[in-house]
Amino acid sequence: MDIQIAALCDFAADYNGKLVISGTFDTLAARALPVVHPMCSLAIRFCFTQEDVGRHKLSINLIDEDGESLDPKNMPIEPEFDVKLPDNVPFLTRNLIMNLQGLRFPKDGIYSVDIGCDGELLARLPLRIAKMAGQEGQEGRAVQGG
Repeated sequence: MDIQIAALCDFAADYNGKLVISGTFDTLAARALPVVHPMCSLAIRFCFTQEDVGRHKLSINLIDEDGESLDPKNMPIEPEFDVKLPDNVPFLTRNLIMNLQGLRFPKDGIYSVDIGCDGELLARLPLRIAKMAGQEGQEGRAVQGG
């Protein structure tokens, strides 16, 4: 099993098997902390081969710098799925899109989106939450950056 693409983005869609991604990012600038990011998507494109046939358990977790889940009540997200390939088909790709709403980051720093399968970490996407200088106040909204 191979992850061909994994990205945090503003929007993602599967269009007849094509993965459409718009506005990838790895940094959110916060005017105030804690900060809530209203909506984003996690877009993943998997490539499966005959060796991957069978049942698998995916794991998606947003963690802080200490390795703690951002939302321990709801994460990690761990769906199970079956991989089946027709005979004489060398590989099969599938897109997974998760729309994430109301992500709350209590402090600035480095967070990560960990993507794993069957207990093995496949990808770690870094996400930096940066406090904008000179900004004070209550809970803020994120401003996306690079």
